Amino acid sequence: MSAPLWVFDELVRVAGGTADGRPAVQVTGLSIDTRTLAPGDVFVALTDQRDGHEFVDGAFARGAAAALVRRDYDRKPGDGTLIRVDEPLRALERIGVAARRRLAPSARVIAVTGSAGKTGTKEMLRACLMACASSPDRVHAPEKSFNNHWGVPLTLARMPADTEYAVLEIGMNHAGEIRPLTQMVRPHIAVVTNVLPVHVGNFADGMEGVAKAKAEIFEGLEPGGAAIILQDSPHSELLRATAAMAGARVLTFGPGGGADASLVDISEQPGAGAEPITAISTRVNDGGEGFGVEYDLGMPGEHLAINSLAVILALQQLGCLKPAALRRLGGLRPVGGRGARQLIDTGERPILLIDEAYNANPASMRAALGNLAGVPGEVRRVAIMGDMLELGAEASRYHVGLLDAACRTDLVLCCGPQMKHLFEALPVERRGAWAPTSAGLIPHVIATIRPGDAVMVKGSLGSRMAPVVEAIKKHFAPSRQGG
Repeated sequence: MSAPLWVFDELVRVAGGTADGRPAVQVTGLSIDTRTLAPGDVFVALTDQRDGHEFVDGAFARGAAAALVRRDYDRKPGDGTLIRVDEPLRALERIGVAARRRLAPSARVIAVTGSAGKTGTKEMLRACLMACASSPDRVHAPEKSFNNHWGVPLTLARMPADTEYAVLEIGMNHAGEIRPLTQMVRPHIAVVTNVLPVHVGNFADGMEGVAKAKAEIFEGLEPGGAAIILQDSPHSELLRATAAMAGARVLTFGPGGGADASLVDISEQPGAGAEPITAISTRVNDGGEGFGVEYDLGMPGEHLAINSLAVILALQQLGCLKPAALRRLGGLRPVGGRGARQLIDTGERPILLIDEAYNANPASMRAALGNLAGVPGEVRRVAIMGDMLELGAEASRYHVGLLDAACRTDLVLCCGPQMKHLFEALPVERRGAWAPTSAGLIPHVIATIRPGDAVMVKGSLGSRMAPVVEAIKKHFAPSRQGG
């Protein structure tokens, strides 16, 4: 049986609630989704696209220890223990704050934000810190990209009291969203991977507004904390000044010289299966002559290699920059939707499918096109691209701005009104097909791809490129079954 995450009476108290009954089992977790709820979880009935109170009965049917609900919720047959609160999200925030407060003084918390690379950087930190903690289960991080107004407090609320290292993502779509979250997290180290034109359409002052919103993460830093920023960002001075105002020690990383962690050399080498290994050499400033660090990263791409430099600096600050931690970077692999590679057996030459369908912005799209262009061998490189969203009035310019990167591939298929601008700018020989939606593009994709191709699929989440990935798998993979 899992150890209790919360003593029930303490949980009720920190939530600011009133107990209606007592659970028959220990509280071993918290959940906001009955589909993934585990026995012993407390179900938090949040109101988002759906009202979580509609699913309370389902939570108890799956073994929930209790449900955290509004005070006016009407008990139904089959309901178990209820924790009644004024508003479940506010209660979840209070639980998260209490979870952060109960950590030992020696525990260290790292927060990561940025326009791109948050999840990959978080996973690098999680992997390395597992070699630094007294036990791997003393490292806490969200399994998914829980980086918004409910994801951050939920991640904190799930944090065991004996956690030694915690790594949290903090994201935003608008100004003022990071500030309350970083004040809950109270990180000792805050990382800003980059500032890119993501959600820029939500800011009247454009990219400067995006940079100011990212800089809010420094406002929650613990006294004497460290701020880690990209040296080569055009907004580095704004980030540096904001961090300094918060009393932080500012450390920089980047591909050029002069940073506290700089990229000396990078090379891609064959790995197991479809995933290559990136060999990285860095130079780290220690206040003297500095020292070199070499390691392998099990995820391809220069952008990920650069973000790994921020990880190196964080480990240095934590006293964890040691071989056992660095070896874990070589074992990492991209996850579905974020660059995962799969060889699809067609019965002839396999298709290399690169799944980048989770999200997109101009920088990450350019990086993904670069990775596709770098696939070795005699292959046809096919880019399948959906609209990049929330780019504001300059959206068409950002899409056409990918022309040079797209032209490094052999064939381009696009969907969405913005990608039409790029498609029409392409040389005729590189135009595969365009459709208004991803669903409309799928028949063209299936008709175009052939054995031996390297295929990359990418677009913003709202462009719905994941069904394109699944259509490719469904069409080609079943042909090898039953043989």
